[in-house]
Amino acid sequence: TEYMVRPPQPPVYVFLIDVSAAAVQSGMVATAAQTILESLDSLPNADKRTKVAFIAVSTSLHFFSLPAGASEASMLVVSDLSDVFLPKPVDLLVNLDESRPAIESFLGKLSDLFADVHTVGNALGSALKAAHELISKYGGKIIALSSSLPTLGEGALKARDDPKLLGTSKESSLLNAASSFYKTFAIECSKQQISVDMFLFSASYTDVATLSCLPRYTAGQTYLYPGFSAARPEDAIKFASEFSKVLAMPIGLEAVIRVRATRGIRMSAFHGNFFIRSTDLLALPTVPLDQNYVIELQLEDDLKGPFVVIQTAILHTTCFGERRIRVITQAMPTTDSVAELYASADQVAITSFLANKAVEKSMTGTLDDGRNLITNSLSQMLTVYKNQVTSAAGASAQLAVPDNLKLLPLLACGLVKHVGLREGSTIPPDLRANAQNLLTTLPTQSLIPYIHPRFYSLHNMPPEAGTIGEHGVILPPPLNLTSERLERHGLFLIEDGQNIFLWVGHEAVPRLVQDVFGLSSYQELTGGKYTLPQLDNPFSTRVNAIIAKTRELRRGVYRPHLYVVKSDAEPALRSWALSLLIEDRMDHMSSYAQYLTTVKNKVS
Repeated sequence: TEYMVRPPQPPVYVFLIDVSAAAVQSGMVATAAQTILESLDSLPNADKRTKVAFIAVSTSLHFFSLPAGASEASMLVVSDLSDVFLPKPVDLLVNLDESRPAIESFLGKLSDLFADVHTVGNALGSALKAAHELISKYGGKIIALSSSLPTLGEGALKARDDPKLLGTSKESSLLNAASSFYKTFAIECSKQQISVDMFLFSASYTDVATLSCLPRYTAGQTYLYPGFSAARPEDAIKFASEFSKVLAMPIGLEAVIRVRATRGIRMSAFHGNFFIRSTDLLALPTVPLDQNYVIELQLEDDLKGPFVVIQTAILHTTCFGERRIRVITQAMPTTDSVAELYASADQVAITSFLANKAVEKSMTGTLDDGRNLITNSLSQMLTVYKNQVTSAAGASAQLAVPDNLKLLPLLACGLVKHVGLREGSTIPPDLRANAQNLLTTLPTQSLIPYIHPRFYSLHNMPPEAGTIGEHGVILPPPLNLTSERLERHGLFLIEDGQNIFLWVGHEAVPRLVQDVFGLSSYQELTGGKYTLPQLDNPFSTRVNAIIAKTRELRRGVYRPHLYVVKSDAEPALRSWALSLLIEDRMDHMSSYAQYLTTVKNKVS
């Protein structure tokens, strides 16, 4: 109890749903309402205290009164966007169990309510303020679903995706927030223990860079569905599956994290989705299931003892009303041998650190600065290693890298070429900002394939691949990420945890096309988003098993889209798939061999 400011709060969810014409026509509103309806039983509600509210937003705000015991909801419209107020004091935020009949009937009718509405415009900022007003005394989660750029009311934004800026030093201005409203509002939310998740669906520019400030400072997450259309089953299934996982996710509430260490070590910087409340206290209104946090340590004194201790404590309330402290204590040996230091380094942790530093640098400076930070950091590490550990002064033919860091140069090359950081004048700012969000929040087991994709040959895989072994489905041996491995008659799979590409060579034999796609020839196959049929033949079964296993391995919320890429068809889709083969040259960017030479020259 001495760690409680107030009794444990119930889980609270406010759904802000864009109901402008674009949102309704794309099918987002209907899919969202159906998914929430089907997820009501899986929302964290162990002790029957969970509260929910719904606000629909277009050019005005629509609140829904859901009285306990009623079988219908009633709608109240507020059209004043500048001075937002709640239209009634009760029945807007209601107990999920007590108002269940009204909630179910409301969700069943939501998309019909706005089916004939042709309003264009989205007052998202004003709706956020209303939601904040509604739950500020409890805290909780605002889940905002928006299909267009917020153009009215508080925090209105303008399209600023000027193609002339892409590929120039001014491009990083598009990766920074356009309006201070969202950051200021997010910090207000953090004070009241409110976190925000953003689901963004738009056929055009939606300013991910600005809107993702809300999740960034409140421990939420941003999910992007470019060009969403529920008429495409692939789009509807991806969104419904990800949204239902987010709704069912157990969350911690009202959390703070503090890291302490042995005297002489100071926490100097923190990276991740939270707000730094005082110099070393991280505030997370809700704690998500799987995000990544990076903390930098500064050595301020010589370390005298044989080991140092680092202790991380997270104080939080569980979904079912218990106040808990979770403590992780690590003791690490100290050494005065540089060789031992290098031999104990973790290449995955270093990559995660470099990803965060590079994204931060690209926002305060330019994308070029972000890429240089990665290459220079790698070169500095290897310079010290060469001079102090291998002591092979002078030029050697090989780049000296310790065994446990053998993959670090490849991961650095992957980061420099990643869509979040790479050179190029054709990457839309929304996609780049979204990639930067993922680079800084994905847990390491998802981050590594996102930077260094997996690449398999399916047409000639070993007979056991795609069958069930003692550890589940057996995957084919991964290939090096170079297009030299692609064959004109082959079928290949490339995936990075966010998307899966099936590459079909233009000389693929009819039998292969028949077995996998159920079509008589390569010419009949169309590229793009695809749902692979489950056909009655062993090869189809194995390919489907490998794709299912790949999706499952990546855990987390994301359900990657599957794209079929014909090797002689749409150039944009082809070059997107090929950009995952990071050992190749790309646009103006060097191949992996050339990258190693650059690093080696810096080291020498």
